[in-house]
Amino acid sequence: MVRIGIIGGSGIYGIFKPVRSVRVHTPYGPPSGDVEIGELDGIEVAFIPRHGRGHFIPPHRVNYRANIYALHSLGVERVIGVSAVGSLKEDYRPGDIVITDQYIDFTKGRDYTFYNGPKVVHISTADPFCPELREVFISALREMGIPHHTGGTYICIEGPRFSTRAESRMFRQFADIIGMTLVPEVQLARELEMCYVNVSAITDYDVWAERPVSTEEVLRVMKENEDKVKSLLARAIRAIPQERKCPCREALRGAVV
Repeated sequence: MVRIGIIGGSGIYGIFKPVRSVRVHTPYGPPSGDVEIGELDGIEVAFIPRHGRGHFIPPHRVNYRANIYALHSLGVERVIGVSAVGSLKEDYRPGDIVITDQYIDFTKGRDYTFYNGPKVVHISTADPFCPELREVFISALREMGIPHHTGGTYICIEGPRFSTRAESRMFRQFADIIGMTLVPEVQLARELEMCYVNVSAITDYDVWAERPVSTEEVLRVMKENEDKVKSLLARAIRAIPQERKCPCREALRGAVV
């Protein structure tokens, strides 16, 4: 039984050398790839590449239900979702890490729930991220001196296209960062009473900014972020308590109709 799972996004691969790979079959189809199991600083973790090994699955085609179910079936109780995002605010700079505390769903056509009937479930997502995991990662970032933000609203768009300038100007009135993969990953984890934290690594300013961003610059920042995130994961995972005391473990209480 592996208790901690990582779902890695763009540029977040090779976090550890896997000891074994597990092919998991789910009622929702295949996950993005085999679940790789290995150790980070002596702690066993499971890893799924969100876009597949080699990055061949676009964000709107990721089988989010299969990915979350696969981790759950292996015993994972805590999920760390790593994302590459764009910035909607001047002070959320490329290279910064954001421990997201809210999100806005602007996706359009995904499989959002495990409960499509006859059982009906309405989970609360007022505070959608695990408070225990958020505090662990915020403390690790402070100790490491990595530029970061202890909160931020992530607006999740459908993709695979990027925003128009008009959309970007609208989004920045309500959110701090923008990406394509947080939803429904975060809410599916809650439906299975799993803890979930989002670690967003900013690669560039979104198109609201009147400053063209080159591919070369984005790739450079992504590489720098990858090194930061790997170090952060190793440090934070050591600090995760064995016993869960957060409300995530009772997310279905009162949610079933």
